[in-house]
Amino acid sequence: MSFRREKHVPKGGPDGGDGGRGGSVILEADRSLSTLLDFHYKRHFKATRGTHGMGSKMDGATGGDLILRVPLGTIVKDDETGRVVADLTHPGDRAVVARGGSGGRGNTHFVTPTRRAPSFAELGEPAEEHWISLELKLLADAALVGFPSVGKSSLIAHMSAARPKIADYPFTTLIPNLGVVSAGEHSFVVADVPGLIEGASTGAGLGHAFLRHIERTALILHVVDLTGGYDEREPVEGIGLIDAELAAHAKELTRRPRIIVGNKIDVEGAREASELVAAYAEERELLYFAVSAVTGEGMEALTLAVGDMVHAIRVAAPAPQADHEVVYAYAPPQDEDLRVVRSESGGWEVIGRHVLRMVIMTDMNNDEAVAHLQRRLRKSGVEEALLRAGAVEGDEVTIGPVAFDFEPEGA
Repeated sequence: MSFRREKHVPKGGPDGGDGGRGGSVILEADRSLSTLLDFHYKRHFKATRGTHGMGSKMDGATGGDLILRVPLGTIVKDDETGRVVADLTHPGDRAVVARGGSGGRGNTHFVTPTRRAPSFAELGEPAEEHWISLELKLLADAALVGFPSVGKSSLIAHMSAARPKIADYPFTTLIPNLGVVSAGEHSFVVADVPGLIEGASTGAGLGHAFLRHIERTALILHVVDLTGGYDEREPVEGIGLIDAELAAHAKELTRRPRIIVGNKIDVEGAREASELVAAYAEERELLYFAVSAVTGEGMEALTLAVGDMVHAIRVAAPAPQADHEVVYAYAPPQDEDLRVVRSESGGWEVIGRHVLRMVIMTDMNNDEAVAHLQRRLRKSGVEEALLRAGAVEGDEVTIGPVAFDFEPEGA
């Protein structure tokens, strides 16, 4: 609320500018991400508010939107009702989960032929606040493959917070386990695929079911037991057998980026076998890491390398082309129609989004603003609706956070 005050202008009129609109909180799908790990540590997000209007009819600045990046496949739900708000499946898909409120209007908007100098302005509209739940349809970035009991479950337990069943007998893992791994600046999802056996590509064991999980991963981590394992198989021989099963199932798997991981390097005699595996990997220009899931030796270097490789694969992958950019606007259930109901205290409650907005944007400490609100409510049909419902003079009426005594016109 402002009036023009200049030299030689003794009766300057109102010149209050409008307030700026508040920023919105927006989720945006980003194909360079694969986990919601960041939202585990921080759960409250707030966009920037708009600035106040000023004199000389200067409007306030609009608040900046807060863009929160989420991985593809993120499902946004209303935490209270469980209703799905958005399904972000393509790069650039957006969901406006909390819209910024409108800025209040300056006193220049309330000039009438009979009110030449309004001494009130509107308050800004309060911003939306919501609790939402984020769910991710996970597709693993990297898959741990190998024969039974080579230590895949121990590796995923060391790399992530996953806690698979671990035992010293084969086929401990019967269903894939997923773990979210934080690797420096990157994060990725790793899958512990149950152990493969010879003939898996023809359906031996649960071969087809397990191999289908590997098809969906961007990177294969081929784990070999440097001690020979329970069947005392030579590590290099084991690599060849697994490669043959992958190629027989789907030729494309042989061209999938791959890292060879030699596990149990801490066991006596394993380092000699590791040298043979390292030579095998170097000959085929594959990365090789000798690690121990028990002592942690080599695990940090392996994790960082996988994180970098997964990130590079994501960046290089061609983005799927959507027909158009999808923008979801969160619209919580609201009462649009004006209704009058009995309140628990015996008074009356007026319900309606438009009426509520008028009330909360009024400065209740300004008598002139309150009088203007009364006129607006009357024109909006609130008084008529109260009389139809049976309200009489002196009844308590509540609209949102404001309660007042009912005084119908002419009473």
